[in-house]
Amino acid sequence: MAEALSRLVAAELAEPIEPRAAALAAAVAARYPGVARAVLFYGSCLRESQLDGLMLDFYLIVSDYRAAYGGGWLATANRLVPPNVFPFEADGLAAKYAVLSEADFARLTGVETDNPSVWARFAQPARLAWVADEAARRAVIAAVARAAPTLIARTLPTLDPEPSEPLDLWRAAFALTYAAELRAERKTRSGSIVDADPERYRRFTAPVLEEARALPTAKQPRDAALKGWRRTQRRGKRLTLLRLAKASATFAGGIDYLAWKINRHAGTAITIKPWQRRWPILGAITLLPRLLSGGAVR
Repeated sequence: MAEALSRLVAAELAEPIEPRAAALAAAVAARYPGVARAVLFYGSCLRESQLDGLMLDFYLIVSDYRAAYGGGWLATANRLVPPNVFPFEADGLAAKYAVLSEADFARLTGVETDNPSVWARFAQPARLAWVADEAARRAVIAAVARAAPTLIARTLPTLDPEPSEPLDLWRAAFALTYAAELRAERKTRSGSIVDADPERYRRFTAPVLEEARALPTAKQPRDAALKGWRRTQRRGKRLTLLRLAKASATFAGGIDYLAWKINRHAGTAITIKPWQRRWPILGAITLLPRLLSGGAVR
C-alpha cells in the first residue's frame, strides 16, 4: 500500500499548473542557483485560473541553509525556527515562499515532528512546480507521502467512534491542526478544505489509512492522544508568534500582509498605522489581543 500512496502523491504533484505560476516558481528557484532542489505550489491559488491580485504560496526546498544564505543569521533562524518566509514578485504576480532544507522537509512531514504546520499542509493538494533533477523529485515524493499518514495517525486515536464516512475523518483531522495555529480563517475553514475536492480525499483515504494504522502514534490511548493534541495546540500557537516575529525581519511589508490576510478571511477591516509599520514586531503584538478577543484569529 505504500507504493499505492506514493503513486497517488507522484501523480498529484505532477499535475499541470497555470503557466504563469510555473514561471514564477522557476524564478524563485533561480534566486538560489545550485542550492534550490524543488519548488512546491500549494494553497487556495491551486484552484484559481486568474492569479492577478492573489498571493501565491510556494515552498522552496534547498540542499542546505548555509549554502542558501551564505551563512549568517538567516541560516541559523531557518534551522532553529523553520521555515523562513520571503515575499517575491515577478511578471505582475505576487508570492511568498517558505524555505526548508531537504532534510527538514522530510523530518517535518513525519510523526517525529509534533508541530503540524508542514505535515498538515502537505496532507492537502500540492504541485511540484519546479524540480532540479530526478533525485530531488524522488525526495519530494517520499516526504509528501509521509504527510497525510502522519496527520491521520495523530487523529485516529482521538475519535470515538471512528467515522464511517471518509470525509468526516479528514474534516476532524484538519479541525485539530487548525486549532494548533493562530488562524485568521473562520471556524468552517478546516471543513471547506475537504469540501473543495472531496473526491481527492476519497481516493487518498484507503492508502493513507493503511500507512497511518502502521504508525505507533495511531495506537495511543484516546486520553493520551487528546492530551498530546492539547500540548501540540498550545505550542503551535506560541510557535506562530515566533514565526510572526521572525517574518517581520525577512518579509518587507509583513504586517500589511498579515492585515490583508486577516481582512480577507475574517471579514474584518484592520488598518495598519505608520508606527506599526516602523516597528512591525511590536505592532503585530499589539494587534493580537484585539484580534483574539474579537475572534478574528483563533
